[in-house]
Amino acid sequence: MLKASEKPSFCAICHNMDKYYDSYRDEGLLANKHAKAGVTCHDCHQEGISKKMEEGVKYVTGDYETPLKKRDFGTRDFCLKCHDFDKVKKKTAFDESNPHDNHNGKQNCNVCHNMHQKSKAMCEECHSFKWMDDLDESWKK
Repeated sequence: MLKASEKPSFCAICHNMDKYYDSYRDEGLLANKHAKAGVTCHDCHQEGISKKMEEGVKYVTGDYETPLKKRDFGTRDFCLKCHDFDKVKKKTAFDESNPHDNHNGKQNCNVCHNMHQKSKAMCEECHSFKWMDDLDESWKK
């Protein structure tokens, strides 16, 4: 059972996890890009066996919230365990601006990037840069 829980399809056993598993397979979301890179649910959701058992009991007894609370991964350091920020910053150095090197300073990645739903460029709240038109389908437009 523990080995089976390492596969993303295991997460879909619980109906309240369907949309997260579906997002893992949805070509238009960031979760799918991670899936294609070989990242599994547990690479980011690293709960120990006791937490997994607790979640299983909550599911079986119906003692859980719907929708599930959005998880907080803390600071951007969580994402930077795998992503090289200097490379990201270099890749997004567009002529008119760089969303990863801007006047807002250091921000948590999830301010813009979402795994299981469309991402939204925070810059759009005030700016209209050309690079925003070129964002792929994983971004709200």
